[in-house]
Amino acid sequence: MNILFISLGCDKNLVDSEYMIGMLNAAGYTITDAENDADVIVVNSCCFIGDAKEESIQTILSMASLKQKGKLKSLIVTGCLAQRYQDEVLQEIPEVDAVIGTNAYDAIVEAVESSLKGSVYKNYHSLEGLPDMHDKKRLVTTGGHYAYLKIAEGCDKHCTYCVIPSIRGAYRSVPMEELVAQAKSLAAQGVRELILVAQETTLYGKDLYGEKSLYRLLDELNQIDGLYWIRIMYCYPEEIDEKLIDSIKRNDKVVHYLDMPIQHVNDDILKRMGRRTTGAELADKIDLLRKELPDICLRTTLICGFPGETQEAHEELLEFLNWAEFDRLGAFPYSPEENTPAASFEGQLDEETKLTWRDDVMELQQEISFDINEAMKGKELWAFIEGKVADENAYVARTYKDAPGVDGYIFIHTDEELMSGDFVKVRVIGALDYDLMGEII
Repeated sequence: MNILFISLGCDKNLVDSEYMIGMLNAAGYTITDAENDADVIVVNSCCFIGDAKEESIQTILSMASLKQKGKLKSLIVTGCLAQRYQDEVLQEIPEVDAVIGTNAYDAIVEAVESSLKGSVYKNYHSLEGLPDMHDKKRLVTTGGHYAYLKIAEGCDKHCTYCVIPSIRGAYRSVPMEELVAQAKSLAAQGVRELILVAQETTLYGKDLYGEKSLYRLLDELNQIDGLYWIRIMYCYPEEIDEKLIDSIKRNDKVVHYLDMPIQHVNDDILKRMGRRTTGAELADKIDLLRKELPDICLRTTLICGFPGETQEAHEELLEFLNWAEFDRLGAFPYSPEENTPAASFEGQLDEETKLTWRDDVMELQQEISFDINEAMKGKELWAFIEGKVADENAYVARTYKDAPGVDGYIFIHTDEELMSGDFVKVRVIGALDYDLMGEII
């Protein structure tokens, strides 16, 4: 029995997908990547913003058309869209045979078996606790040399634009001993870069140990044989403290890279967003990080066109970005999500304004990124080979400054035969807007 698995959305969702794939494989099912060979298709959906919701719906409808043609025995929807629209998915798309909520992915084998018997299957565990996955096999789908480690589920921040607490629940940390066991297992499978993810990584452990314990987790992970890099994503700026910074400094495998979404810098907008920082506090945190870790690579994410944002607030953001010179940056137009406070705020902006302001931010960032890359010329860095450029003696690689899927690359021209996952030392010899050119030393 062949199963096609489609994982949409974020890397946290991908970890859930990899566990579900591993469970299905252990149950005797064959995983395929061909639609026409599939007896069962599982869509692990996303609905964080409007575009993600639309992608999930269109993907499900496309797979439903295979069911209509009689090529497919079962169509299953899991993840955030399934959690958020529990009844609507089954009502509006009758080709769907099973839906599984965000905290019930451990029921995937049962869902497949039930749906193949002709039953409509629904499973929504309470958004408390975590699925018991300690003895479940996980099949890594990222290529082998890097993998994501999801250290917590849910979120307690309740930003006014965000649906995550309602579809993922309150913040629940994975016990440290389970994470260390997972990390050792991944390293034994050949994983060399471990990427820590959660809705927010910086609050890790507070619910279990009474204090923020990401620094302790890094100490433990740094001791694992076989790991080269440990990367931290999704750090809320107000939760980055001296203990975390000191842990990054003393643990040699923890790369000097932080993903720190700030969303905006104008105090009024930050307050309306439900964020817990001011523009001045963000500037102080950036100064502290660069003082303590002079080679740190800072990535951030911004929302453009939030309700009530003015031209003056937008210009304040641009001025801040000119000062901060983030190494990596992503910007998105505000998306009003139903059942969030911000969706009912006064001062909703038109799409054209949101997109124009997003473009302003990205055009400025392009200039900043090019200048930063120019300054990298002559520097020597370690890099992971990600693949070969077709029909050229060149390879695509990532330095410590580049998280997979969201950041840039360094392109290396060489006659050497290299493989994905090889760890090589390179010298930067050229700069592009977002990427580098390099040579092997």
